Amino acid sequence: MNNILQPQNPVGIVGYGAYVPRYRLPASEVSRVWTEGAGGLPIKEKAVPGKDEDVITMSIEAARNALARARIPVTELRAIWVGSESHPYAVKPTSTVVAEALGAVPHVQAADWEFACKAGTEAMVAAMGFVGSGMARYALAIGMDTAQGKPGDALEYTAGAGGAAFVLGPADESLAVIECTYSFVTDTPDFWRRAYQKYPEHGQRFTGEPAYFKHITEAATALMEATNTSPSDYRYAVFHQPNTKFPTRVAKSLGFTPEQIQTGLLVPVIGNTYSGAAIIGLTAILDEAQPGDRILLTSFGSGAGSDAMVLTVTQHLPARRDLAPKTQDYIARRTQIDYAEYARMRGKLTMR
Repeated sequence: MNNILQPQNPVGIVGYGAYVPRYRLPASEVSRVWTEGAGGLPIKEKAVPGKDEDVITMSIEAARNALARARIPVTELRAIWVGSESHPYAVKPTSTVVAEALGAVPHVQAADWEFACKAGTEAMVAAMGFVGSGMARYALAIGMDTAQGKPGDALEYTAGAGGAAFVLGPADESLAVIECTYSFVTDTPDFWRRAYQKYPEHGQRFTGEPAYFKHITEAATALMEATNTSPSDYRYAVFHQPNTKFPTRVAKSLGFTPEQIQTGLLVPVIGNTYSGAAIIGLTAILDEAQPGDRILLTSFGSGAGSDAMVLTVTQHLPARRDLAPKTQDYIARRTQIDYAEYARMRGKLTMR
């Protein structure tokens, strides 16, 4: 049975934008404090939000970049959806603040999305349905997160900050057409954060198998089978990036080459941006892709599930990508901090 999702009306990415904070914490700093420098490092460094940055402010920046490339009035947006696992408020939407700051209110649908690290692609799939059904001409989907991780935990090395925003609209206006999508979901308890807990926890041995590798492999394989494609049909592929080993390993197991994934593999220098981990890799690919290039995107969210998408770049992309900062521009714009500054900026130290 064919379980892929295709909109009634063709849909694509009309505009895209990324945002990465300038502050960087080297992994060697975490190792210096907690292991006296012993052991290997899963990444080079990670992005850390400034004292005045959160999911709302970063989402606004990425959205403005996406709108600049879309070249549409913000009032034409009929939905603004923000996917994150670090929304600033437990009760109060992120999306309404973003919509207000962009100037999209009041005639807009707004909502927050959650599904651990795939909340961004979850919002994209919903936007596909909204636009593809004819209910809206344009919808904005965002995936954004701040750096989380318990002091001394393995996540503290890799949990970075940043994300991406996409304006979805008619395929004939798109920079990249989304041909179809497929989701693979099970109840797998590999990663969670209960109410009132400050830091997330992970299920150790469940994190790789049967969580990450099974879901990404099943989603990507099912989509390629449904579209009668193979890895050689794609110029680029991007997978969820919790560290450097997982996406490299799953790409190899599926038959993709290192050259196909290297452009979108950003985790070594910005860390795992959770809800934006796969889609920010897509922005880096769009920054250099050429018309006709095919892209396979596969996200992963703990709990667990994966969204896989097939995209094809159109002739509109080359003329529009320079209308906003590129992803590598944000990565190059860095200010290194030490662990003490990181602890202060992220509120790691609390006094009772």
